[in-house]
Amino acid sequence: MTSRRLPRMTSTLECLLPCFEDATVVVPAPAAGPGNWAGAPAAVWADDAFWLAYRVRRPLSSGRGVSTVVARSFDGVAFEPVAELHREAFGADSFERPALVRLADGGWRLYLSCATPDSKHWWVEAVDAATPFELETGRRTVVLPGSRRVGVKDPVVIRDGEAWHLWLCCHPLDVPNAEDRMSTRYLTSTDGLSWQDRGVALEPDGSGWDARGTRVTTVLSLRPLTVLYDGRADAASNWFERTGLATAAADGVRLEPAGDSPVASSPESDGSLRYATAVPLPDGSTRFYFEAARPDGAHDLMTSVRPA
Repeated sequence: MTSRRLPRMTSTLECLLPCFEDATVVVPAPAAGPGNWAGAPAAVWADDAFWLAYRVRRPLSSGRGVSTVVARSFDGVAFEPVAELHREAFGADSFERPALVRLADGGWRLYLSCATPDSKHWWVEAVDAATPFELETGRRTVVLPGSRRVGVKDPVVIRDGEAWHLWLCCHPLDVPNAEDRMSTRYLTSTDGLSWQDRGVALEPDGSGWDARGTRVTTVLSLRPLTVLYDGRADAASNWFERTGLATAAADGVRLEPAGDSPVASSPESDGSLRYATAVPLPDGSTRFYFEAARPDGAHDLMTSVRPA
């Protein structure tokens, strides 16, 4: 397959990237060793505070994604949990990356990535509440059920006035033992609950560091569309993705990788730096949250800041 990759970007955007070297741990892994991960974050700035949703994960033998935590911080580093949702309450075998959105009426919505027991299938469920503190008992709606052919998870959701945008990670289920393959589709909505599929946004081209999977993780700019994404080269790299940069093609929907290599990774153990999310701040700076590997193979939830 012919590569359509763009030349490496040299604009200011390339400087506005997550950075392991000057990052701070905000939520440590639940224990030492591979498979113990705190991460898959989603974050927003609202009411003069940072609101962070993240997944707590154990190794496969100990339960995988056991809960999703919502926490608040006034400095972006020291977080206090305000709600915790457990997979058992949703009949899920595991949780993966959530999404957190402030609603137009002042309420909140948490999107959960839920694994179907004894299956490679995933679905996305939304929980609505008046405040983040009430999300544990919020109103639930299955918004993206997936199908027998595809599992869906790890939504990236933006409310832009009355318009809603979603980038959805999709795993084809047609080939047994190859369900780790992933690509991203773009969807739109008027309420964040009923979604219209607008087509493929980013998919592997069969070569390079991201040949096996491409998952959009955060939007740096809607106009022009510029995103960060997780990529991996092969099935053995599942769970150990690195971060890439992509920009919109001519149609404004499909994305093209910007260059032939990751733009961010961890120098430790498995090299993973994934699920990056960008939080634009009133002073023009950007705070990033991401999951990154540490020397013992566990993954911490970390943050770094890029100035205005």
